Amino acid sequence: MLRCCRAAAAIAAGCAAGSPRGRRALAMAKSKFEYVRDFEADDTVLPNCWIVVRLDGRNFHRFSEQHEFKKPNDDRALHLMTKCAQTVMQELEDIAIAYGQSDEYSFVFKKKSRWFKRRASKFMTHVVSQFSSSYVFYWKDYFKDQQLLYPPGFDGRIVLYPSNQNLKDYLSWRQADCHINNLYNTVFWMLVQRGGLTPVQAQERLRGTLAGDKNEILFSEFNINYNNEPLMYRKGTVLIWQKVNEVITKKIKLPKEEEEKEVEVTRTKTKVVPLHCDIIGDQFWEEYPEILAEDS
Repeated sequence: MLRCCRAAAAIAAGCAAGSPRGRRALAMAKSKFEYVRDFEADDTVLPNCWIVVRLDGRNFHRFSEQHEFKKPNDDRALHLMTKCAQTVMQELEDIAIAYGQSDEYSFVFKKKSRWFKRRASKFMTHVVSQFSSSYVFYWKDYFKDQQLLYPPGFDGRIVLYPSNQNLKDYLSWRQADCHINNLYNTVFWMLVQRGGLTPVQAQERLRGTLAGDKNEILFSEFNINYNNEPLMYRKGTVLIWQKVNEVITKKIKLPKEEEEKEVEVTRTKTKVVPLHCDIIGDQFWEEYPEILAEDS
């Protein structure tokens, strides 16, 4: 509203610039204080690069304990994160794909995006603020019996990747990180919750162990095959745009009939869809080539 008022004032001043009053108004619109804008840094990012905005929960270890998150994974928290990420994609322009795990999400803006003139600060602040406000807004939908005790915090960073392979390697890195962390946390909390160890003892037990060792502990001591754990835990969540058929009920009035009738109508709508799959191999990218398409 304030911005609209300023624009209207500037237009009005310009239209009346021919008169002495108009010239004075125009001079006031461009005041002597405007020089301070010269101190703003130029943060326009390089062209023809994928723009990745990654946000992370700030001090989420404490936040999860205070709000009694289930260990090692809390479905409520993971689904809430995904809901917030979907909201970001629906509200902001030019996001081609997003990937999330634990308390982080990465949003990939198209290489040719001109959104906000490619200003880094705009990308980062809009993503973080939209995500944070959505987290508070949708909290009650996922944590019905748990009151939000204090506002969560998220920080963000922005990184540019010039090639498709760079971007694929970045997303592969995040998914590999998801697997490493989840395997460790799964074994750690089994040792604590079912093995009777203290957190310090469990940490010492796992010191220096490899993936094979952790899998062996899970299987031999707790009869858990890690490969059977939910994909959402092991692979994280990928968000992409997909065309989805929706069936809706509409009331229409047919010719020669007095009363309206309800009929089912199928319509195609583009929505943000969550997937739990491998993105390190080639299969995902071959199945969804439009994500990396230059004209997407």
